[in-house]
Formats: sequence, C-alpha cells, structure tokens
Amino acid sequence: MDDQENPAAGPRSARLEARRSEVLAQLTEIEHELTALRSTREGLSDDDEHDPDGVPLSSQWDRLEGLKQAKRDQLASIDEALSRTERGQEERCRVCGRPIAPARLEVRPEATTCIDCAP
Repeated sequence: MDDQENPAAGPRSARLEARRSEVLAQLTEIEHELTALRSTREGLSDDDEHDPDGVPLSSQWDRLEGLKQAKRDQLASIDEALSRTERGQEERCRVCGRPIAPARLEVRPEATTCIDCAP
C-alpha cells in the first residue's frame, strides 16, 4: 500500500522523517560534546573524581554516552516506524494489539503502544 492508498501515511512519513532529522541533529551535537570532552581530557590525570572545580569528567562522559545511546535507540524506533509505514501496516499496540490512536501518532509518530499501555 502506498501513500495514495493510505493518505495518512504521507503526513506520518513526513513527521517521522522530521523527527529522524531532529534526532540525528541531537546525536551530532552529542558527538561534538564528546569530542570536546576528549580534547579536554587529553593530558589530564584519569583521577578526576577529586576535582574540587565541578563535575568530574567521567560523570560528564557517562552522561553523554547515555544520551548518545538513548538517541540511537530513538533512531532505531523511528526507522522501524518508517518501515512499517512504508509497508502500509496499521500501527497496533505491541502490548494489547489494539490500534494506536491517530492523535497519539500525530504527537509521537514512532509510538509502539497505545496511550492506555504506555509506560
């Protein structure tokens, strides 16, 4: 089923592509922050846990790596949703199997659960 057969697929695909671009931009920013942190870390002692000047570099590193993984997970979810949309699959809740409300998909196009089953 293509976008002509399923008129909702066109706008949904556009929302997913926009969301994908947004997440890629965020991922790029995180990569830039990690690169800057690596530059800062060069030549410094690995023992920054006792630095009285602020948050240890290792904490910043962990936070950025966590954000990076979260963005990668979001990207994978968006790509899966795009694939389902391209195949013309109706979005169904992965928990209860009911259709996901169009209003929910409008706000969160990569959603895989209905509002009732959302965590």
